[in-house]
Amino acid sequence: MSTFLGVPAPRGVGHLRGEQSFPDAARGALADSQLRRNLGHATRTIRGKRAAVVAELDDWEQLRLAGSALKAATMARLDEHLERLEREVAARGGTVHWARDANEANAIVTRLVRDTGETEVVKVKSMVTQEIGLNDALEAAGIEAKETDLAELIVQLGGDLPSHILVPAIHRNRAEIREIFLREMPGVDPELTSEPRLLAMAARKHLRERFLRAKVAISGANFAVADSGTLLVVESEGNGRMCLTLPDTLITVMGIEKVVPTWRDLEVFLQLLPRSSTGERMNPYTSAWTGVTPGDGPQTFHLVLLDNGRTATLADEVGRSALHCIKCSACLNVCPVYERAGGHAYGSVYPGPIGAVLSPQLTGVEDNASLPYASSLCGACFDACPVRIDIPSLLVRLRAQHVDANRGGVPSAEAVAMAAAAWVMADQKRFAAAEKASRLGRVLGRRSGRISTLPPPLSAWTGSRDLARPPVETFREWWKRERG
Repeated sequence: MSTFLGVPAPRGVGHLRGEQSFPDAARGALADSQLRRNLGHATRTIRGKRAAVVAELDDWEQLRLAGSALKAATMARLDEHLERLEREVAARGGTVHWARDANEANAIVTRLVRDTGETEVVKVKSMVTQEIGLNDALEAAGIEAKETDLAELIVQLGGDLPSHILVPAIHRNRAEIREIFLREMPGVDPELTSEPRLLAMAARKHLRERFLRAKVAISGANFAVADSGTLLVVESEGNGRMCLTLPDTLITVMGIEKVVPTWRDLEVFLQLLPRSSTGERMNPYTSAWTGVTPGDGPQTFHLVLLDNGRTATLADEVGRSALHCIKCSACLNVCPVYERAGGHAYGSVYPGPIGAVLSPQLTGVEDNASLPYASSLCGACFDACPVRIDIPSLLVRLRAQHVDANRGGVPSAEAVAMAAAAWVMADQKRFAAAEKASRLGRVLGRRSGRISTLPPPLSAWTGSRDLARPPVETFREWWKRERG
């Protein structure tokens, strides 16, 4: 085993970097009223379900503390746990492959599929394969990859990209899904309506044919248990169970941070995850497999352990807490920025608050420099996170790293404005004079009580925020009048 500390995910492959900055990408999303209605309805529903099941547990905060402690302890000895996992998987008939980045992982999986002679694979729980762009790599090799999660299927048929960690098609409503099925799904009933039950039945019929003929499956993993070599997938539809049991060959691609030391550790995470993600007390399907069992399930098992910038993140003793994420999506569902801008604006397969701290660390901050600013720092994400990742503090830390990396040369408008503000606030008389001068702004907000447009360079602020109309008197004047 080799470790590659400090190497970010490579450019030009996978889906960790967007073509636009977050502000530019979000501008189009904010203008899409249908998208905002879809997101608002879906996130409100999930928030309500989560709140109800979390309230049932008197020890919820103790579970969060336990999850945080387990993750921190695991990251501190990650190399030992991964080596143990490799030994146990191999002892039970599996083969472990190490991939330092997306290119190596794609090459390994492509070779393994080619070796079977098959040209079609089915996939389940595959966010990490979205990260590395595996479908594109397989297509280039003449191999067709079929997504089997319902939401992933909708995204694939629509020629789209995921926009949510848990519900990749959250930006689509039932009418839009019906149109995609009618247009892209072979043999679908032309009288298909947008009733959820009928849409699900159409997808099940479409997928069942693929399950029954598939010889190779590719999966992700929610957890890997080091002391037994066991992999686990939790899901809600049953498609995972089909992918994990019917094909002859199973290839699992897993980020190295998904390992847990023992089975007992799962007790905590299998309580935290379903409540935080789908608002359920437990997962409808929890599938676990350990190596190869003759005559039962896949007879060939490969585990691809992916780095792709994770050891670079691990090298930062503070930033590594982003690797604690169990991909529940709770932070997305409470984030006011995500709810309005949607997942595509983030340019990464990992959207929302966790994406805003994870993606820049996997790619290097400057490749995703705008993402740490995609937050109001309200703290709702930390309150919702089941493993207590302090996302707001990480956002501030990444912002500081970006600023430090760009010091020197011609100062930006923001830097000039901050320097001017510091100069004014450093002197009592200057600050008092600035307060009085701010009253001139009252003329701009006299109709609405808000200032929504300012000239450059201040227009960079009002382009996405309103300012309150300045008060008639300053606090200092009020204090002097009231208290003498």
